[in-house]
Amino acid sequence: MINQIHSRLAKMCLILILAAFSFSILSAEILIPMDKTQTDHLKAYGIAFAGLKEEMVVKWLLNYRGGSFLFPDNPQIVALCNIRGVRFESVSSSTVASIYQSIQEANMEVITLEKEPKIAVYTPPNSLPWDDAVTMALEYAEIEYDKLWDDEVLEGKLSDYDWLHLHHEDFTGQYGKFYGSYRNADWYLEEVRINEAKARKHGYAKVWQLKHDIAEKIRDYVVSGGFLFAMCAATDTIDIALAARGVDIVDSVIDGDGIDPDYADKLNYDRCFAFENFNLTTNPYIYEYSDIDATDLSKIRGAEGDYFLLFDFSAKYDPVPTMLTQNHTAIVNGFMGQTTSFFRNKVKKSVIILAEVPGQEDVKYIHGNLGKGTFTFYGGHDPEDYQHFVGDPETVLDLHKNSPGYRLILNNVLFPAAEKKKLKT
Repeated sequence: MINQIHSRLAKMCLILILAAFSFSILSAEILIPMDKTQTDHLKAYGIAFAGLKEEMVVKWLLNYRGGSFLFPDNPQIVALCNIRGVRFESVSSSTVASIYQSIQEANMEVITLEKEPKIAVYTPPNSLPWDDAVTMALEYAEIEYDKLWDDEVLEGKLSDYDWLHLHHEDFTGQYGKFYGSYRNADWYLEEVRINEAKARKHGYAKVWQLKHDIAEKIRDYVVSGGFLFAMCAATDTIDIALAARGVDIVDSVIDGDGIDPDYADKLNYDRCFAFENFNLTTNPYIYEYSDIDATDLSKIRGAEGDYFLLFDFSAKYDPVPTMLTQNHTAIVNGFMGQTTSFFRNKVKKSVIILAEVPGQEDVKYIHGNLGKGTFTFYGGHDPEDYQHFVGDPETVLDLHKNSPGYRLILNNVLFPAAEKKKLKT
């Protein structure tokens, strides 16, 4: 009798152990670590988008192992990770509970990603002799996006999108200030022809008048709740266009007539996203728009000494800047552009500085709110090409799978997916 009782107890224990083991397997989740163990940080963001596309509940674990992602157990996510070379870990429910406990006790936070953002890139239809870091990042990560330009903006199509990217665009109507060096180049002449035709199509006498109105439409998009991300020359040219709206700041060699002699007194900095009290560089032979840009400081530092430092924010009280600065390192190599970084004294006091060059006058990465929306400006052209020249080949991201500079771009793309109550914090 005693032996039978022991046998039954042993069987019951075995059943309970197996049941517990089965439950832990069924309750397993998929963790994509974003620390230095990750094999491909950039494609990991594409996995997060794939999960959102399938309406999965995706958690962004801010400051936990570099800003990791947590998914429900799903064979599709496992297969995608294997196909795309993204490292993942299968974690039990007890491990997840331990992770959440660690997050609760430290400068970390759990952000629920609610939906796949609809993404647009503002880009002209003609091919230009330089790359676009954001479109390359999106394509490498396999994140869907649409291209649009002036027709779509004027037709009100921006409201169809959650997130808009601007890169090397010149909203001042000066064709990138390439007149001095490239005015006889075929690509430059084509740029002038296409923009002038576009202005005439929409009833504008000058390209700069069209571009000023495009900048205004983008501003309205942000005020209404859109998320704007800009890099390189787009960061300062859109604010210059907004400050100078309706005022001719374009030299006669570009548009056929002279600059308004009183233009400086007519600039309205209150209308700008990020900058104030700046002075314009109107000489068409100088490859610079204003004294916002601090490219000369990067030239002094040189490639070996140029880097910037991400600020460490409170994940629980400042989740938005924390999301935008998620990375596996706080120190990021610098990179130049037509607009490389921003002089601190030209940045509005209401704007959050996300990254600075330590001990220097310039900042690299900034964020702010306007109306119901937000804007984020990131200085420089290509995070893995220190000084990208006209005609240089595109960066091959297969060689930069763990780029911290490119990760900052993809943080911004994912940012609009976060639960809205966190974005309002």
